[in-house]
Amino acid sequence: MGKEDVEKFLNYLTLEQHVSSSTQNQALQAVLYLYKKVIKKEIGWLENIKGLKRIKHLPVVFSKKETVKIFEYLEGIPKLIISLLYGGGLRLNEALHLRIKDIDFDYQQILIRDGKGEKDRHTILPSSIIPELKKHLNEVYKQHKSDLLKNKGETILPYALSRKYPNAGKEFGWQYAFPADKFIKDKESGLIFRWHIHESTIQRAVKEAISKAGIIKPGSPHTFRHSFATHLLENGYDIRTIQELLGHQSVKTTMIYTHVLNKGLGVKSPLD
Repeated sequence: MGKEDVEKFLNYLTLEQHVSSSTQNQALQAVLYLYKKVIKKEIGWLENIKGLKRIKHLPVVFSKKETVKIFEYLEGIPKLIISLLYGGGLRLNEALHLRIKDIDFDYQQILIRDGKGEKDRHTILPSSIIPELKKHLNEVYKQHKSDLLKNKGETILPYALSRKYPNAGKEFGWQYAFPADKFIKDKESGLIFRWHIHESTIQRAVKEAISKAGIIKPGSPHTFRHSFATHLLENGYDIRTIQELLGHQSVKTTMIYTHVLNKGLGVKSPLD
């Protein structure tokens, strides 16, 4: 099959199966990968694809009562990680990639490195989880010391830091704050190390907690980041401050939470 067949398939998804623009794009990327990596055939530029206009949906947000209810059914490491998402506005991957040295207990802040857009930023470390987080990191420290005694315990470093600082990967500060139970092998360097726990572990725990709490909203770990921003707005914090905490490049992105609150309209219902 060639270029015309691929175009027909993608248009079929849009015009007859009525898939969303993101689903059509996912199918496009999958087909391009198939031809480039597996079939190893050039199919040229696909200019006859009937694309859909992407719909901008408002984010799902938990109310404060719903958030408290969900937390009642979370425990252990998933609860700690979701506490960072809701308490500091982190994305799930930012929490999972968090290194121990980037947690500042004295200033009660977290340094997010290489966030979306490859930008660093500071955000809040909730004081309420500090005792539990310290207890968790103490266990990570013991595990790290045990790994070192077994000639393991070295972690993978970003960029070329392993060449610049050969022993840095063995330092406790560079370890992941939420390491996995098992070791994996890096294909390039051959290093056997602990990666962070898998995101599906947290996603599964959140899904179960939402179900047990009786919440019918289609929530996920990312919903807690949306709730963080919305609840700060409800508490009267400045939109620019929230923009900085979330790491948004433009305040227009942050403004979506005013629409969630309906504050942008400033209208009171005549029924009320």
